Amino acid sequence: MIDPVSVTRNGHRTFLKWHRARRRVSDPVFTGRRILEGMALGASVEVDLVVHKDRGFAVLHDHLSIARETTGQGSAVSHSAAELRSFRLRGNDGAPIADHVMLLEDLCALLVETPPHPEALLQLDYKEDEAVLDVRTVETFAKATRPIAKNMIVSSGSARAVEILTEAVPGMLRGFDPSDEQRFRAALGAGKLQGFVDDALAAAPAADFIYLDWRIVTYSADAGFDIVAAFHAAGKRVDAWTLQAADAETKAIAERLLTLRVDQITTDDPEGLFVLLGGA
Repeated sequence: MIDPVSVTRNGHRTFLKWHRARRRVSDPVFTGRRILEGMALGASVEVDLVVHKDRGFAVLHDHLSIARETTGQGSAVSHSAAELRSFRLRGNDGAPIADHVMLLEDLCALLVETPPHPEALLQLDYKEDEAVLDVRTVETFAKATRPIAKNMIVSSGSARAVEILTEAVPGMLRGFDPSDEQRFRAALGAGKLQGFVDDALAAAPAADFIYLDWRIVTYSADAGFDIVAAFHAAGKRVDAWTLQAADAETKAIAERLLTLRVDQITTDDPEGLFVLLGGA
């Protein structure tokens, strides 16, 4: 059985990150089984976090409407922890599946019971901004994640949100996503891509990972600027997101990203992409 964890090219190892905890594109999102499986293998696994009514976090992507992902209705923040736990997740066809919505503390408890591989990294991608992170919410986050923090990284498009959350959990890694299309295109058009990098570093100087739309990586290379190397020079690792399928087109993109030495490729089909890339 193959383990779609990483691919090595020219001595550089690139992880295939399990986007929304999918091993295969046919998988439903955010199931405990797949999260535990990926973490046991030493994979990089991503889940999303949104704030709920009781000032904790649910493992969901859409905070304004949970109907697409779950059997519930309305916003995440309109529901209590108990209500969210009662909702079932939906499969790719929209039909309810057996798995229920997890809260962050549920997920952390699973990982405490089944300790992950030392190399495994669970990305907690916070989908809101810093404005909703009150004291109670941050305390809930810290209490849940402290026992497993060494295998976690918090990411967001809000550098301040990441700072607030990680300051409460010593040892947790930080990630920042500066992939603002308008800012990038302005920098690209002006020939000031190093300025785009510098702005990201200034916004999140303590970030361990920089998350970039894969197009930012390839468009920069087309313009003669190696944006991955620029972030590497600043001591940052780079994740390129998201290749949703595994086909001839995404294989070509992935091969180029490997040549540019990204540290992770986010994909909804790690297993399929692993096979296409020849594994190893």
